[in-house]
Amino acid sequence: MMMDRGQFMRTLGLGAGWLAAGKAAATEVAAPGAWAPVLNTASPLHSWADVRAQYSISEELVYLNCGGLGPSPRQVLDIQNLTSRAFQHRVETGHYYFEEARKIVAGFVKADGEEICFTRNATEGNSIIASGLALRADDEVIFETHAHPGGSLPWVNRAKQTGIKLQTFVPDAESAEGNLARIVALITPRTRVIQVSHITAPTGLVMPVAAIAALARERGIWFHIDGAQSLGMVPVDLTGIGCDSYAASGHKWLGAPRETGILFVRRDRIEQIAPMAVGAYSSGDFDFQGQLTYAQGVRRHEYGTRDAASVVALAEAARFQLALGRKRIAARGAELATRLVQGLTSLPRVSMLTPAAAPLRAAMVTFAVEGMKAAPLFGHLLEQHRLRCRPVTE
Repeated sequence: MMMDRGQFMRTLGLGAGWLAAGKAAATEVAAPGAWAPVLNTASPLHSWADVRAQYSISEELVYLNCGGLGPSPRQVLDIQNLTSRAFQHRVETGHYYFEEARKIVAGFVKADGEEICFTRNATEGNSIIASGLALRADDEVIFETHAHPGGSLPWVNRAKQTGIKLQTFVPDAESAEGNLARIVALITPRTRVIQVSHITAPTGLVMPVAAIAALARERGIWFHIDGAQSLGMVPVDLTGIGCDSYAASGHKWLGAPRETGILFVRRDRIEQIAPMAVGAYSSGDFDFQGQLTYAQGVRRHEYGTRDAASVVALAEAARFQLALGRKRIAARGAELATRLVQGLTSLPRVSMLTPAAAPLRAAMVTFAVEGMKAAPLFGHLLEQHRLRCRPVTE
C-alpha cells in the first residue's frame, strides 16, 4: 500500500492538530521586507558607501575575499536570526517557507521553480550531477584544469568508483573562441558531459557558457556549469544560457549564509539525474516493497530536516541584490577590477593571472609577485595594509 506524507506522519502519532500548529507558525514569522537603499546616483562614491554601511565587516579590514567567503548584509543576517528564533519558539522545521524562497531564487536566475532545489553549497550540487548521471565505464567527462576542488573532485570520485575517463583542458586566457576550440578538440564519440566553471576560481576568467551550451546541445552532450563564482557577481540567466544544470554556493558573491546553495536542472532533464541520497521530503509516496515516487521537480534532492532559516536568508540575499540592481553590481565590480589591474600592472615584479581583456574577466583579480609565495604575500598584505585577500592554491 502506498502512503502519502500525511498518512506517514499519522503513523508516528502526528495528527491534524500538529499540522494546524505548523501552518499557524508560518504566520508568526515576519516575511522578508522590501529593501529600499538610499543611493545618491549623482555621487557614486557616496552611494556605494551607503551600501558598504549595510555590512558588519570590521572597519579595520579592506575585505577582498568574496570569492572565498562573502559577507552578508545586515538585513540577511536579521531575517535569518528572526526566522530561526520563531522556529525555535514553536519548535518547527519551517520547511513550508521553501516554496516562497524557491520562487524568489528561481526568478533571480531566470528559471522555473520546478528546476531549482536548495543545497548546502556548490560542491553538493556538483556532486548530485556527477553521481546521478547514468554513465558507464569509459564514458568521458571534459572539464578545465582550473576547476575548484568542489567542481573537480566529484568527477574524480566518479572515475574512481565507476571508471569514467576524465579529459581536461587548460583555459585560454586570450579568447573565448580559444576555450571553445580546446573543448572541441577533446570531444570524442564517448564524451557524455562537459563541465566548466562559469568564472574560474583561480584567475577569474569568464567562460563562454552560452556558446558551450550550444555546442553541447548540438552534440547531444550534457553541459553542467559550476557557478560558485558567478552567482551574485554577475547577472545569471539560466534560460538564456541554455545549460542542462548549474550549481552555485550562496555564501560567496551573493552574500547568503554559510551552507546555502542552489542546484538548477533544466525541466526536460530532471528525470536523467538519479537521486543518490534520499529521505523525508524526497518522495510524496512510497511503500516498503520498493515502490517510490520522487517529489516533483528538482526538490526531490532536498532530503531530511534542513535549516529553513538559512533558505529564507538566501532568498533575502537575492532580494537585496535585486533591489540594488544586478547590472549595477556587475558594473561596479568590473570597474573596480579594471582599476586594480591597471594599478598592479604598473608595479615591478607583479604578473597578472587574470585575463587582460575586459570581456574575459569580471570582478575577480589574481596576481603573483616574483620571488614571493602566496602565503607570505597574503600575510604581508593583511598585516601591513589591512587587505583581506585569498591565497590561490587551486
